[in-house]
Amino acid sequence: MKQNDTNKDGLYHLSIAHLSTVYHTSFILMGTDWLEKAGILAHWKLFASGPDIVKAFEKKEIDLAYIGLPPAIIGIDRGVPIICVAGGHVEGTVMIAKKEYHTLDELNNINEALAQFEGKVIGSPPKGSIHDVIINNAIEEAGLDISVRNFPWTDFVLEALVDGHIEAAVGTPSLAVAAAHACGARIVIPPDALWRNNPSYGIVVRKELLDSPSLITGFLELHEKASNFIRNNPAEAAKIVSELTGIVDEEFVIEAYRVSAKYCASLSRDFVDSTMAFLPVLRRLKYISRNLSESEIFNHGFIDKVHKEMPHYDQI
Repeated sequence: MKQNDTNKDGLYHLSIAHLSTVYHTSFILMGTDWLEKAGILAHWKLFASGPDIVKAFEKKEIDLAYIGLPPAIIGIDRGVPIICVAGGHVEGTVMIAKKEYHTLDELNNINEALAQFEGKVIGSPPKGSIHDVIINNAIEEAGLDISVRNFPWTDFVLEALVDGHIEAAVGTPSLAVAAAHACGARIVIPPDALWRNNPSYGIVVRKELLDSPSLITGFLELHEKASNFIRNNPAEAAKIVSELTGIVDEEFVIEAYRVSAKYCASLSRDFVDSTMAFLPVLRRLKYISRNLSESEIFNHGFIDKVHKEMPHYDQI
């Protein structure tokens, strides 16, 4: 897509991949007219997981995506021409279990919290998703015999937990809230304890889109506006999301916001360093073949123009 690629309507047409994660700014941008007023006509496509989004990039079906950074790195290693141009949220992986299990706060040791599931099964979104990578790394570091069962959709993880097919699960704050409502599950290991500052999602684009700098910066300005809106006006943001989805109520969305309220569009040093720390883990898990450089994963130029102030991730 070149900078002057507009249709007869005079709008930039942008194919955007998103997930069902209610705290992503995608739901705010879908539920408002902000993009269209900025001259961008978004064609939204829902995907089950980050790895599925990478496949869509590979087929040139999408221009831009909301995606966890580990699956994006796996795609870059495979030669998919994509790059991360902005952040979005950190610490979006949480571990939940049925209420008979102890929490990290009760045990004061992450290995002891995990040891409760020795010989048992923990559910996770697909292989290569950020949740899959984080839980496999934690299990390996603890030296425990715990199986990870991967599911294509997060909804299937919830069903398996409710039906007793798995004892625990990792996933987004939205999964934690849904599981609490469905079967009284609670957070066993909170997001900050599993992997500090982990890049739960960023904005990734096809490299061809780099030829349209005004389009990227225009989108990122609204992405940052939506991030601030979620952080500063959670009740209003939740109303937009609830009305848009028609599935979850406002209180559900607010609860999801609260589990890990670390929203910002910046590529902070913590965001980038945490991302780079995934490389040896991804190699050890045989998900990538080499260590990528920071410049292969990130292009800071666009968000640095849009987000000039200090990062907001810790401004809760």
